[in-house]
Amino acid sequence: MSNDKQVMEEKAATASTEQAENSQTEQESDKEKPQAVTDLGAQLAEVQAQAAEYLDGWQRARADLENYRKRITRERKEWEAMIKGEIILNLLPALDDFDLALENLPEDVAEHDWVGGIVLVHRKLHGQLEAMDLSEIEAMGQTFDPELHEAVTHEKSDSHQPNEIIGVMRKGYRLGDKVIRAAMVRVAS
Repeated sequence: MSNDKQVMEEKAATASTEQAENSQTEQESDKEKPQAVTDLGAQLAEVQAQAAEYLDGWQRARADLENYRKRITRERKEWEAMIKGEIILNLLPALDDFDLALENLPEDVAEHDWVGGIVLVHRKLHGQLEAMDLSEIEAMGQTFDPELHEAVTHEKSDSHQPNEIIGVMRKGYRLGDKVIRAAMVRVAS
């Protein structure tokens, strides 16, 4: 039995040693836990800072894209307006010729059917240009305005006020609010 007693004592001693070692390991583990929590907290803060940086970068990129879209839309509208203005400006001499031809139409051909067709084409062209926001600048009888009118001559006149427009040499036009061609006028002095 002494052998059994000795084995039991050895087991008890081993258990006691293991318990002491487990206790020591738990104490060391408890010391490591605050360190691990601190490390995890630091990693979390680092990841949160990185996420905030990514969010800020994303928001800036989104704002840049929106600004780019607005700029492109604005530039496209400006280009469209410029091209439209150039096309209309190039059509104005033909419109002037139409106006001049119809104003000076001889009476002996005025009743022909083909003249009526030309008058309809003239009206249609005027209608299309007006639909594109083209409008004629009123000049006759108006006070001279250098932003709207181009003075060709200054003539003495007792029947008109000074700076009153007494004749229109060439019509002027606006496209929207913008003057695309000033009216060429005769002005009383």
